[in-house]
Amino acid sequence: MQTQTFTKPNPLASYMRQPKIYISLPSNGNYWAPNSIIVPENGQFPVYSMTAKDELLFKTPDALMNGQAVVDVIQSCMPNIKNAWACPSIDMDTILIAIRMATYGEKMPLKHNIPVINEEVDYEMDLTVLLNKQQQNKWIEQIAIDQNFIIFVRPLTYKHMAKTNIKSFETTRILNMVQDDSVPEEKKLEIFNESFSNLTRITVDLVADSIFKIVIGEEEVTDPKFISEFISNSDKDIFKKIQNHLSELKDINEIKPLEFTTTEEQQAAGAPAVYTMPLSFNNSDFFAQGF
Repeated sequence: MQTQTFTKPNPLASYMRQPKIYISLPSNGNYWAPNSIIVPENGQFPVYSMTAKDELLFKTPDALMNGQAVVDVIQSCMPNIKNAWACPSIDMDTILIAIRMATYGEKMPLKHNIPVINEEVDYEMDLTVLLNKQQQNKWIEQIAIDQNFIIFVRPLTYKHMAKTNIKSFETTRILNMVQDDSVPEEKKLEIFNESFSNLTRITVDLVADSIFKIVIGEEEVTDPKFISEFISNSDKDIFKKIQNHLSELKDINEIKPLEFTTTEEQQAAGAPAVYTMPLSFNNSDFFAQGF
């Protein structure tokens, strides 16, 4: 006779993390790789606050540089996401804002300097408003070259973005060597040409990676090798049309700069009546409680 063993429930379970907020994703779960996400029936994803371990990850430079910290924290705070590397770019800001809200609340203090007069001012942002705007992001995947030639694009994944950022950083670092007076001119020219070639290749690769299907009449092309070869050898007007479409989507979906109005006293000192400040997510700052 076999004896069944029962695991005693943890008496501390009721004191562990519980979902703080629920959000929908702009992608609605589309463009994610298979098995990388579990979409709830109602489309509302639970978001938990960060743990102490999660906070420490954002203080690890190497993990921030290669993107692993962001991936680990997303998967910790949003258990429905099984592989955050597969997160489409259209969802990333929504997810990060939600985790920040679940951890530190709806208000986020900011500091910036007023243009011209350089006066430092404090500002408290309502992240609920920002989150609602980002959840309305849209993706237009079809680009019609002509009636019988349709290109389909998808948002890049976080893995794509992380790799591209590293490549761009390395290329920029190498390019900065050109400013070193101790480097011979011939070497500078070699470095410049190599860096320019790398940046060009990154741009072309990004466009190719964004395309998941090309329809020509009744035929569909989905093989990444064929698509990459086409982009590398396409007419410049076609390439530009694809690139412009992706740039427009980026402009539509990215977080807009914050707009501020100055006082009469500040304007008298030389400040503009209205000015804007970009809002960027520096992970080490965005997820710092004192920020």
